[in-house]
Amino acid sequence: MAMDINNHVAFHEAKFIDQNGVLRNSSVPVVQELARQRLDFLPERFIRVSPTADPIAAPSSELHEISHIEVPDPLPCIDMSKIQLGDDLEDRDRELTKLAGAAKDWGMFLIEKHGIEPKILDEVKDVVKGFFGLSFQEKKASVGSYLSVDNMGYGRNFVKSEDQPLDWIDRLTMKAAPRDATQGLRVWPQNPPNFREAVEKFVERARKICDSLLHALAETLSVDGQIFIKQFDEEKSEVNVRVNYYPPCPRPDLALGITEHSDASALSVLVQFEASGGLQVFKDMKWLTVQWPVDALLINVGDLMEILSNGRFRSSWHRAVTQRDVERFSVALFYNPPSEAEIEPLKDGKSNNNHHGYKKVVVGEYLQNYYKISPTPTKQAIKFAQI
Repeated sequence: MAMDINNHVAFHEAKFIDQNGVLRNSSVPVVQELARQRLDFLPERFIRVSPTADPIAAPSSELHEISHIEVPDPLPCIDMSKIQLGDDLEDRDRELTKLAGAAKDWGMFLIEKHGIEPKILDEVKDVVKGFFGLSFQEKKASVGSYLSVDNMGYGRNFVKSEDQPLDWIDRLTMKAAPRDATQGLRVWPQNPPNFREAVEKFVERARKICDSLLHALAETLSVDGQIFIKQFDEEKSEVNVRVNYYPPCPRPDLALGITEHSDASALSVLVQFEASGGLQVFKDMKWLTVQWPVDALLINVGDLMEILSNGRFRSSWHRAVTQRDVERFSVALFYNPPSEAEIEPLKDGKSNNNHHGYKKVVVGEYLQNYYKISPTPTKQAIKFAQI
């Protein structure tokens, strides 16, 4: 079977440093091309574990027999109009309390009435579907692939060995801010021709939402409302974009769309298209499937916000599961202070983490370590910033 697949499927080329420090090349199957073959089996490189594994044992558990467990209490949904406008102070206070609880207990939450026009989201949906509607050859001709820390372009990331189980995903990555970050690099698709314009409109609106949330999160801690936002220089702060495509999978019980992880960002903004039921969060020693309404955006608390808040807000441990008969698209924006910025946790010594406080870190150094060690079976990257 493997020989037949190798003969008929396109590959991404990935590079990694092996345990002996030697640069290696790996040919990674293009998942969309596998899905187009309508296989009735899962290729070996995508198989995670045997079906007898215990899915509840630890966050590192990879089998998702519980992939259809729904969140017993819905993921908190924040009304951004109440936070941003604040006409009714009691309503606003209630919304801030809900926001604080979500950031502390879940590490993620939904937002509604966020002010991003449906037309902007529809345009993003159209260009994303347009790109992945191209043939593999057309996609490769439309955009480049750059094997750097940011791993931008069309391809694969976090490939660290030949025997590593692969995620059932194809993805596209670029940096939307600072504006000139990708100058000279062909990381924005040329087809559809309005791809960059549509995504940058979404980024512009979403960045304003993130700034509002940074203010609001500070308020919930009864500290200076500028304490977080002042880390985000208007010209130099970064917004990374990742477009994820999850094709139908022949064995959802054996594959993951994205391996469990926390986001390295301060805040992440996600919009999804076509299908729900693909995102899971690890909470109360269980993987819970997030019910995600079509008109809502999802916000993830990232590692950098956990550091900035000295552990009061916790980055979520989450993953994407696969589905048999549906395809799913998502677009994730990762909002970070400038790479050279040194961020500092709240100074009062209080922490929501029973075991660790946090220290100052340089954003770029944290991200470099995160990319170097990821993927990890447990939440290890954050230890880089713990005292």
